[in-house]
Amino acid sequence: MYINRKQLIIDAAERTFSSFGYKATTMEQVAKLANVGKGTIYTFFKNKEELFDEIISSMITEMKKEAEDVFDSNLSFYENAHQSLYKILEFRKKHQLMIKLVEEEKQIGTLAVQEVMIRVEDAIILFIEQKVITAIDKKEIRPCDPKLTAFLLLKLYKALIFDWEKRNESLNKEEIAQLFELYFFQGLSIKEN
Repeated sequence: MYINRKQLIIDAAERTFSSFGYKATTMEQVAKLANVGKGTIYTFFKNKEELFDEIISSMITEMKKEAEDVFDSNLSFYENAHQSLYKILEFRKKHQLMIKLVEEEKQIGTLAVQEVMIRVEDAIILFIEQKVITAIDKKEIRPCDPKLTAFLLLKLYKALIFDWEKRNESLNKEEIAQLFELYFFQGLSIKEN
């Protein structure tokens, strides 16, 4: 029976990072959980940073896949943006490693974690930016700066999901969709005919 030691190490490391965070995770913990010698880890990864990078790359790929899976070419850009952003931020709220990284960033401010959180946000923005460019090309939305639009879409969505509920009752998916449409796609101005 073939045992994929690299995958055992990656799985063990993800569980360890999810439990203890980046800063508190040691290669000894990973080796013990993977049931391999510490030296075996170094045959696949130079150091903890490289192992962490592998896990984060996989997590970003998984998050983008989930967002892509809800994208439906029969829906409007607005509906797809809502579905995709909701899925991405739902992933962030439920994925154990993401939860731990957000917590570590707030409590400790570990530089490696701050860099990862920027990397994750940049990947999300790039994903949305590509969808904005497609929507502009299809004339679904007016010409705009795709990267800035993606950034604003993400920030509004994060505010509605994470920041609002800190002091108020959480919004459900439909309420978020309505507010998203009102503030971002319709705007607040009343147009006179």
